[in-house]
Amino acid sequence: MFSPFHTFTTFENFGHSLQASSYRVAIQRPDDLYHAFQVAKKLGLKVVARGTGLSYNDASLNGGGLTLDLRGMNQITAWDPASGVVQCEAGVTLEQLWQRIEPDGWWLPVVSGTMKTTLGGCLATNIHGKNNLQAGVIGEHVIEFTAMLPTGALVTCTPKKNADLFYALIGGFGMLGIFTSVTLQTKRIYSGLLVVEARPVRNLREHLADLLENAPNYDYIVGWLDTFPSGQNLGRGQIHAARNLAEGEDSRAQETLQLAYQRLPDRLLGVMPKSLLHYFMQPFVNNLGWRAVNFAKYISSLRRHTFKQSHAAFHFLLDYVPSWERSFGRGGLIQYQSFLPQETAEDAWREMLRYSQRQGLPSYLGVTKRHRPDEFLLTHSVDGFSLALDFKVTDIKRAKLAHMLQEFDRIVLNAGGRFYFAKNSETNAELTRVFLGAETIAKFKKLKKRCDPNRILESDLYRRVFT
Repeated sequence: MFSPFHTFTTFENFGHSLQASSYRVAIQRPDDLYHAFQVAKKLGLKVVARGTGLSYNDASLNGGGLTLDLRGMNQITAWDPASGVVQCEAGVTLEQLWQRIEPDGWWLPVVSGTMKTTLGGCLATNIHGKNNLQAGVIGEHVIEFTAMLPTGALVTCTPKKNADLFYALIGGFGMLGIFTSVTLQTKRIYSGLLVVEARPVRNLREHLADLLENAPNYDYIVGWLDTFPSGQNLGRGQIHAARNLAEGEDSRAQETLQLAYQRLPDRLLGVMPKSLLHYFMQPFVNNLGWRAVNFAKYISSLRRHTFKQSHAAFHFLLDYVPSWERSFGRGGLIQYQSFLPQETAEDAWREMLRYSQRQGLPSYLGVTKRHRPDEFLLTHSVDGFSLALDFKVTDIKRAKLAHMLQEFDRIVLNAGGRFYFAKNSETNAELTRVFLGAETIAKFKKLKKRCDPNRILESDLYRRVFT
């Protein structure tokens, strides 16, 4: 029996820097979605879908409304190990998926930095991975999906059937409808290992040149960027480039494809439970501590080397230390990610890094990737690069940090860049109109009126960037 209200709950973003209280509604089946929409319409409440809640911003927050908890819709409904096609409900996590398909010699075409995200959340945000140049965003690998609209209609979409909804619901942050079932094409692998090459880069120009030149030659490529150095060393870091092993290249493939070989260790050095590590990390999460950590990491990266690493270990870095984000303290963290064309990225990021240093607000972690454009309506992608920056939030510096990130927005827009709504928490409606353009926003709002005429689906994110 559907119950309209379960508990009035305070939800947080992944970084624990944003909060919103709303009524939690547990969803077990599509019929529950229909009834939730009916209740929301009757009571004049707004609705947002939420999976595991791992967005860095307010994408799944909905102050005063209904939050639909989709984790109960978590069944893998069909798996064909001959073709690599999998069908599942929207609440299935990437962890469930890769553990089901990897022993049969398949891997997910695009993954996030954590395996804890749900597939519905991945499609709603249209995630990109370390292989964006080669594989694009996850939406490019969807064969078909069904979604329930707030009207109660259940629609089926493919790149050719209901194509306008296909390219708008994927990457639409759950503001047009809610995914119920997804059919995805996975990727063939012949080993549980990747060959990884690690090499240092001395500055920002060398950093971006390496990504530009080498991304076409690898299956995956990602950069770590030290945000503390200045002058000729600004933007230094390390590149990790990886390739899949070819068929027959791994003589132990039968062993390395087993789940036991892929699981991340739950203890440090076989002794300390990793679940406790974030407590020990907390005293070092400050400017002085992270300057030292980044310097030590760069020094250790100076020796170029090649090694083999499991798929899970290479892709899911954020899962190495459970609850690592808690080490940022009571104020939590936010992430700012910008996407810039290859022609303007160096100058724009040089300006941003220098600005953050002058403000005394350096990022503690910088991650770079190579990207390509895609056809989705609310796309964040460009022919260029992305830079993700993690910032510690404190009560004293919260307003100063918000002002700096708004200045970053100005720099990015002036350089022809774009933003990603799963990350940035300061971008406003005025800047959204500039980077998406009037035509794109008009198309989205026309679809919104058609799919959600009573404007039931609204998150804090939607209200921030579209109203």
